[in-house]
Amino acid sequence: MSMELSPRASEIADHARFLLAEGGYNGFSYADLSERVHIGKPSIHHHFPSKAELVLTVVIRHREQTRHGLAALAQQVEGPLAQLTAYTDYWAQCIREGTATMCICAMLAAEAPMIPEEISNEVKGYFQDLTDWIATVLERGAAMEQFKLQDSPLAEARTFMSTVHGAMLTARALKDPESFQAISRIALHRLTA
Repeated sequence: MSMELSPRASEIADHARFLLAEGGYNGFSYADLSERVHIGKPSIHHHFPSKAELVLTVVIRHREQTRHGLAALAQQVEGPLAQLTAYTDYWAQCIREGTATMCICAMLAAEAPMIPEEISNEVKGYFQDLTDWIATVLERGAAMEQFKLQDSPLAEARTFMSTVHGAMLTARALKDPESFQAISRIALHRLTA
């Protein structure tokens, strides 16, 4: 599903994405967004009548961008190990530069019992997409003898994904962006050992 937004709505969604990464669903208001975008709250409501609609739009766009990004990795980066490395390097750069210190879906997953069901369902879909991609990469890597899997590709994919998202939390908690890269490298090494 492609989300066509006006330039202003797209700008609002981009700022909301940043606020979601920083504080989750309940960590921002339209007043915070108004201050960042420099428009009044009524103008935000014109584009997104409710916060739930705004966040759902942001998550759908994030999921779509992630699918495109993972497909590009599969086409542009040769080899399963290099693809997983490129994936973790992307997040390492985002965390180091402060452009995205946390995956918005990880933040929203932590709030799953308190967010609207349609958003929670989209977050679940994001994690399923990511798990499927990682499992496919691991399966190819195992067939090429790049990876030595200790469990099924699905279980290994969930473990790797959980480690990467846990590394984001660790980097945030310790205020140490480099810890993300160190933990991800260990997760990658575990797959090749």
